[in-house]
Formats: sequence, C-alpha cells, structure tokens
Amino acid sequence: MVMPQKMQAARLYDVKSDMRLEEIAVPDLRPDEVLIKVEACNVVQNLKNVLKGMDESPIAFPFPQLPAVFGLDVAGTVERCGSLTVGFEVGDRIYVNPGLSCGGCKACRSERSIDCEAFALRGYCGIGAKSQKSLDDHPQGGFAQYMATPQRNLVRLPDTLDFDTASRFGYLGTAFSALQQAGCGPDKIVLIDGITGTLGLGAAAIAVAMGAAKVLGTARETKLFPRIKALGADGQIDIVELGKTDTKEWALAHTDGDGVDIVIDALGGGAPPEALRDVLSTLRRGGCLVNIGAISGDVPIDMFWALSNNIRIVGSSWFTTGQGQQMAALIERGLLDLTFFENQKFPLSAVNDAINGTGERNGGFTNFVVNPN
Repeated sequence: MVMPQKMQAARLYDVKSDMRLEEIAVPDLRPDEVLIKVEACNVVQNLKNVLKGMDESPIAFPFPQLPAVFGLDVAGTVERCGSLTVGFEVGDRIYVNPGLSCGGCKACRSERSIDCEAFALRGYCGIGAKSQKSLDDHPQGGFAQYMATPQRNLVRLPDTLDFDTASRFGYLGTAFSALQQAGCGPDKIVLIDGITGTLGLGAAAIAVAMGAAKVLGTARETKLFPRIKALGADGQIDIVELGKTDTKEWALAHTDGDGVDIVIDALGGGAPPEALRDVLSTLRRGGCLVNIGAISGDVPIDMFWALSNNIRIVGSSWFTTGQGQQMAALIERGLLDLTFFENQKFPLSAVNDAINGTGERNGGFTNFVVNPN
C-alpha cells in the first residue's frame, strides 16, 4: 500500500481565531514510533477556554507552538511501524495515551512518568515545569488524518469497543487512576462529587466495574439521576441533589453512620472550594479523597481532624498507559460497559463547530468526537 505524502489537519494560528483546515505533510516516523490513522479524536470539554487562556498563562501552562494541531485523545489503527517497534502490526486497533515524559529523570526511572517535570498532554498543554520541550518534540495532536506516536503510548483496544467511545479514554482513565489510588474494590463505598458530569459519570461506571459495594453521588442535573442509577445493580447507586440537604448527614444515613471509604471529587474549576470541604467530611476513618476536577481556590481543611483520622487527600491529573490497558481489559471482559455514551460526530472540516458546541451536552453522557478520516 502506498502511503499518502500529504494529509488534512486543523491548525490554530491565533487564539482569537478559528482553526484552519489545511494540507500538511504526513509526519515522519522515528524508529520507536508508529504512524496512526486517526479514526476518532475526542473534543475536550474545556478546550475552548484553554485555548483562550494561552495568552494569559503561557508560563504556568506551556502550550504547543503556534501554528499547532491540537486534539488530545486519539483512537485509530496502526498504519506503519518504525524499525525498532515491537509487538504492534499494521491494522492494530489502538488508543494513544497523550501523556509525554522525558524518560530519563528519577520519576520516569521509578515508573512514575506522570510525576516527571516534563510531563505534558500532547495536543493540549503542559503540566510540568519543563513540559515545553515535550510539546516541542511532539507538537502534533489528533485533529489530523495521521499522527506519529511512540509505541510506549499505545493501548491495544478490544474489538468490541468502537473508536468514538475509545476516544473518551482520557476522561475515563483519569477516573480509573483515581479509584485505583484510593483502593476501590468490593468492600468500598465510593462517593462521587459531580456524578452527572464528564469525569463523574465515568467514575461511576468504573467504580461499578471495579466492584464497589455502593456508589453515592452528588449533582444538580436531577433528570440524569435515573440513567446513572441504571449503570449499577438495583440499589447500588444513590444520588442526592446538591444544595437540597446536608451532604455529610446524607452520606452517614446511607452508610449506617460510618461514612464513605472513598471520595472522588470531580467538580470543575468553577465550583466553590467549600464543595470539596463538604464531601471531605463524609469520609470515615482511614478514608481517601482524590481530586480530579481541579476545584480552584483555597480549601479550608481541619488538618488535625485529617491527621487524627488517618485521612488521605490526593491530587490526580492523569493515568499511565498501563492503567489504560487495564481499563481496556475491563471492557474486553464485559465488566465495564460504555454503551451509554451518546457520540456526537463531526468531520474534520467541522472541528470548530465541535469545539464551540461542547456546552450543549446531556451531562457526561454526550461525547463530542472529530472523525478525521
């Protein structure tokens, strides 16, 4: 098969303008890379706001150099393999974990790549203090027909999972990593703050797949409560409307007065800091809160209470390729069912419509996807 030399890609030249559809060269392969035919790329819910903020915080959050091809979560097929790749063949169905790290620092050598100072999310932004180099080394994201990526970033997908749903792995993997760090399992009760949202919904489905004894949730979109409860067995999931009752009292009433084992705080940056404090108070002794929603602002915490009760408070920003593969295994075994997603598809030519339309969602159920091919 003869590979094309050119491809269609959406490039951003200016944060105040739309992306432009252009013809650019298909990327060359390094020996340890594979070329991916991009079948689906997820549209991050807050991408529009992130792009607007590029001029305001270039030091705190490094970005790809403009003009740039954005696009965070890619699913597709292997089109070509580099000379040093192992274990992958043309036609393999994969998800590309966009996490980039240096590979040589103490964190990377200790298999903690997310703690690398150069950690960045390809096609999106940097997180670590030295992440600009990672973005410069891998500048292209998924809003293009092809993408070259190191084989270490590949998650093999089960045949039962379609590409559009697989492009949601970024949000799902973030929740999966948080639940793993908190020790989720059959003997645990989990409370998810913001259970109807993009992160919260995935956390609920994954907690059920991991066998959580009970999943509690807080949210405001009451119309979605029945659909979320249907993700678990009868009575396994219960939800309360935010602001209608005291969260701690409600949680204690649903746990025989003991409190919950795990809190996954999935509220976004616009939520008040007090919201995290409220769900923190629902934890039982030895419990763990993991924040994945990035509530901004100072949160008042009684550290003596936390110390006395052996409470863990964790910030978790992403997930490893290995964790992505574990999540794929849950899907392949039929433990994690993602058929509840409503995929809203856009051709590459309509990428700006996709980015601007993410505010019109059916809670976390709506999945915005660009299909470059």
